[in-house]
Amino acid sequence: MENLTLQVDASMQGIRVDRLLAERFPHITRSRFQKLLRDGKVTARGRKVRSAYRVLLGDDIQIRVPDPEPLDLVPEDIPLRIVYQDDALLVVDKPPGLVVHPAAGNATGTLVHALLFHVPGLTGGAAWRPGIVHRLDKDTSGLLIVARTERAHAALADALRERRVRRSYIAVVWGHVGAASGDIETSIGRSPSDRKRMAVVTRGGKPATTRYRVREHLATTTLLDVALATGRTHQIRVHMAHIGHPVFGDPTYGGRNSRLTPLAAGLRVQARRALDRLPRQALHAARLVFQHPMTGAELRFESPLPEDFVAALALLRQSPAGADS
Repeated sequence: MENLTLQVDASMQGIRVDRLLAERFPHITRSRFQKLLRDGKVTARGRKVRSAYRVLLGDDIQIRVPDPEPLDLVPEDIPLRIVYQDDALLVVDKPPGLVVHPAAGNATGTLVHALLFHVPGLTGGAAWRPGIVHRLDKDTSGLLIVARTERAHAALADALRERRVRRSYIAVVWGHVGAASGDIETSIGRSPSDRKRMAVVTRGGKPATTRYRVREHLATTTLLDVALATGRTHQIRVHMAHIGHPVFGDPTYGGRNSRLTPLAAGLRVQARRALDRLPRQALHAARLVFQHPMTGAELRFESPLPEDFVAALALLRQSPAGADS
């Protein structure tokens, strides 16, 4: 058990307690402080406080930080493409089909299990997902940052929250996107009709902004560059479906078989072949730019499109026979 104390002076007055603690104790992430607050491990003037509490001059804040839970994860020899590695962090090029961390239905065979095998000693983040700063969906491929220490994890989590990490994707979406570029700004939350899906909501969601730029119009689809200004669950997939252009191949948000019926015969055959070649959503985390959490140096990474994405794109670029039938 680690016991921390903080005496609030005039410069701190009025700041949210979760933010203040994360600033004053950078080896612990804000999300972990929020959990400590929920669990009643933080008091001010002897009374338990919540994340939204704004500190008062003279507050004597006491924080009890339990020892990390022992890991019961077993390292697994799963191949990984590590594109960068140093003492603070690594960048992984995640293949499609690999779940990032253990959860219901995925107790083994995750990226975390692979990391524990290839990079022993990860200490940043929660015990059940050591090192994980942000995630990609199982069937989204591409670049992912992993922290190796608590300090690096805290700094990278702050950078993500403050939108100082630039994440760019390549996507194929259904239909012809009319505007050459645009911003999609909504709130995203759990779908009221299906708790396994996310949706654009009017109440109870979190603000989300997605920026896109058209790279190429194809016969039935559009190739896009997409950038995240926020990082909500399924954000790109939800936003593209919201504007009527679901990600090609996405079974959850209307991007697979339901889009085939209205097509002319030749286009339908072409799109079906591409879907058969790409049994997932056509979404790839292609570029990553951020400052090193320890040195401040700018790091830039790019990932080539995976083979299944390249093959499907080649099929979609073909001129199908009978396209006008």
